[in-house]
Amino acid sequence: MDIDVNELLDEMSRNLAQNLSDAQCENPLFVGVRTGGVWIAQRLHEQLGGDGPSGELNIAFYRDDFSRIGLHPTVEPSNLPFDVNDRNLILVDDILYTGRTIRAAMNEIFDYGRPASIRLVVLVERGGRELPIQADVVGMRLSLKASEHVKLHGPDPLRLELYKAKP
Repeated sequence: MDIDVNELLDEMSRNLAQNLSDAQCENPLFVGVRTGGVWIAQRLHEQLGGDGPSGELNIAFYRDDFSRIGLHPTVEPSNLPFDVNDRNLILVDDILYTGRTIRAAMNEIFDYGRPASIRLVVLVERGGRELPIQADVVGMRLSLKASEHVKLHGPDPLRLELYKAKP
């Protein structure tokens, strides 16, 4: 699979700018889900000329599927260097699949405070949703079988890899 991630990011920036303009949303804060979402959030933040720092979420402790995926041994804390209360947030992740990562990210955000709004931006939406979560801005949509996966590698350069799960 040869996909130009930079072209996707350019289109996502335009779509996000339009989304924010339509909603009259000014000065949103960017929050990326570690790791791929952080890379994408930083790029979008730069392209849109955002002020201030971006935030990073590590949602490992908020997952509801530990028994299936296990806990990564080097869990690092999240970093939200701003107050989220009454702020408009742009939550960014690389791949939207079941919706469980986004649910966990929102749970963690609400531990920090109550934002005015959260817009979801994802590089790839791959189908297979288990929770009713929908992105506001999507770079590309893929229809994959359960045995197929997509992964973002980076941060420089950013590239997508499509692969089949090992039995």
